[in-house]
Amino acid sequence: PDTPKDFSCQTRDLRIVTCTWSQGGSTYLYGKYSTKYTLSAKSSQEMIQCTPSCSKQCACSWDIGQQRIWNVTVTVENPLGKKTATDVFNVNHRIYPTAPFQVWEKCTDTEITLHWNYQRNGIELFCQTEVLHPNGKVELHNSSDVHSPHGSITVGGLQPYTEYTARVRCGAAKHFWRWSEWSEGQTIRTEEATPSGKLDMWREITPVLGGRNVTLFWKQTPGFRANGRRISYEVTWEKIEDGSRPESISLSSVYNSTRIFIDNHSYKINIMAVNDVNFSRPSVLVISRATDNSTEDLKEEQVNGTDDGIFISWKPRYIYDSYIIDWCNFPKLQPCDLQWKRFGPNTSSAVINSAAFVPGVRYNFHIYGSVADRASLLEKKTGYLRELPPLLDPIVDKVELTFNAVTLSWDSYLTNESQSGFVRGYHVYVSPVEENCSLKGSKKHMLSGDSELCKYTIENPEEKRYTVEHLMSNTKYKLVVKAYTGGGETPIDDFIYIYTPYNSNVLYFLFLLVIVPTLVAAICHWKKKWVKECCCPAIPSPNKSKVLSFKEFKIGSEKVLKINDCIPDMLAVDNEAEAQKL
Repeated sequence: PDTPKDFSCQTRDLRIVTCTWSQGGSTYLYGKYSTKYTLSAKSSQEMIQCTPSCSKQCACSWDIGQQRIWNVTVTVENPLGKKTATDVFNVNHRIYPTAPFQVWEKCTDTEITLHWNYQRNGIELFCQTEVLHPNGKVELHNSSDVHSPHGSITVGGLQPYTEYTARVRCGAAKHFWRWSEWSEGQTIRTEEATPSGKLDMWREITPVLGGRNVTLFWKQTPGFRANGRRISYEVTWEKIEDGSRPESISLSSVYNSTRIFIDNHSYKINIMAVNDVNFSRPSVLVISRATDNSTEDLKEEQVNGTDDGIFISWKPRYIYDSYIIDWCNFPKLQPCDLQWKRFGPNTSSAVINSAAFVPGVRYNFHIYGSVADRASLLEKKTGYLRELPPLLDPIVDKVELTFNAVTLSWDSYLTNESQSGFVRGYHVYVSPVEENCSLKGSKKHMLSGDSELCKYTIENPEEKRYTVEHLMSNTKYKLVVKAYTGGGETPIDDFIYIYTPYNSNVLYFLFLLVIVPTLVAAICHWKKKWVKECCCPAIPSPNKSKVLSFKEFKIGSEKVLKINDCIPDMLAVDNEAEAQKL
C-alpha cells in the first residue's frame, strides 16, 4: 500500500483530537487481503488505539483529557507490506475553531457593523470579515477583540444604498493553525443618502416664432450615484435679466430629456437629481440672448475616420474653461440620439467613437467652448468612420454630339450628406464599341477580359459637365460616368451608347471640289458661244482690255490708247462716228 497522504491532527475544543488522511491508490486486493488502517496515539501518560472510519478520507478521533503533547502514528497494511505516517504535535498549536453563527448586522449609509456568536471553549480567538462589493471586489477586515464572548466589527467607507455580502471566520489568536469555515453569507443593503455628484446636462436650441424651443438632455457622470431606491429629476429655468419667478418641472427616472420653451432673453437652467433623502448638486446651463449673429456662415470642415473612431481637432481658445463636442448617433433618424462629450481647457483634439458609428454614414460634429456655464459654437466638422463608394452613379441627362466630340451633363447628381462618402470628383470612361480606345489626353483603364477604356478625371465634384474630344466621325462609342469618393467607385457594369455623325466639313469640301466645277463646266458648255464671245472675242474691245487700265489714259469713262506707244500690225476703224470724235 501507499504511505498515507495529507496526514494531520487538530482540535476544535481542546478536548477531542481528530486526525485525518487520504487513502492511497488501489492495491487491487479485496476481501481478507484488503488494506487495513490502524492509528496509535501516545502521550507521556497513556497510549490510545483508534480504529479509523474511511470513505473519501479516513478519520479517527479520541478524548485527550489533560494531555497536550501527542505522538500519533497511522499504519496502513496488507499481505504485501505496510507503510506508516507520524505526526507529533502540541494540541494548543492545532486549534481549528468552529464557524461563527448567529450573524446579524446594523448599518448606516456608509458603514456596516456585524455581530456574531462563536463557541470559544476557553480559546482566545480573532476573526476576519470578508465584504464582497457589487463590482466583485473583496475586502478583508480583521477584528482583534479576543476576549469578548461575542464578536463584532465595523466596516466603513461603503456606498449608500448598495448591497454587500459579508461573512466571518475565526482562528486562534495564539499559535494560529488555520481558519475556521466561513459563516453563512449575509446580504446587507446600506441606508439611503443624498445623491452624490451631479448630472451632465446639454441642450439643443431650435428658433421658433416668438422665442426658442430648448431640448434638454442629461446623463449620469461616472462620479454620480443616486444613493436611493427612487430617483427623479427636477428641471428649473429662470430669466436672468429681470429676475422673474422660476419655472420648474419634475420628471421620473425613465426620462433623460425634455423640451421647454423660452423667449429671446437670457436664461439660466438647472437640473438636480432627487431621492427620498435630498437633492443632488445642480448642473447649470446658461442660454444666451437670441441675436442675429448666425453661425450658418461657419465653414464645415471635413474630418477623417480612424480604426478607433473619428478624429476631431480644433483651434484652442484660452478664454474657455472646457470644450463640448456634440453629434447624432443616427443622423438620418428623428430623434437622432444626440450625444455629447466634454473636454478640459488644455485639450484640442479627440477621437470620437460610438458603437452606433457605421461605415458609409456622414456624421456632423459641433464644437463648443464653454465659460461660466455659457457655451458658444466655435467650429463645425463632418466626416465618416469609413468612406464607401457612392450609392448611385451619375445619370447623364444631356448628351451633345458633333462629328468629333461629345459633351455629357449630369447636373441633377447630388454630392451632399446622402452620399456614402465625400464625392471627390468624376471619372468619364469612353471607348469605341468595336475596338480599344486610344484618345489623346486620356489614360488607359483596363477592364476584366482585357478590354481597354479611355479614362478622363474631373477633380471638382461641382463640375458636372465634360466634353470628350478627338472622336472619330460615323463611329459607335460606349461611355459611362462614375463618381468617386475616398472609398473608391462602384464597378463599371453599364454603358450608354452614341453614334458620331458624318463630318460636314468633308462634305462641304467635296461639294466645292467636285460639284461646283462640274456645274460651271455644264453651264459653259450650254452657253459656249456667249462665253466665247465674252471671254475670247475675235476683236477685243478696248474698254475690256486690262492693258488699258492706267489712270492717265482715261478721258471720262473711256480708255484711250496712244497710238505712238504701240506698233499695230493693222489699223481698222470700227465706227465712223467714233472716228470723227477722235
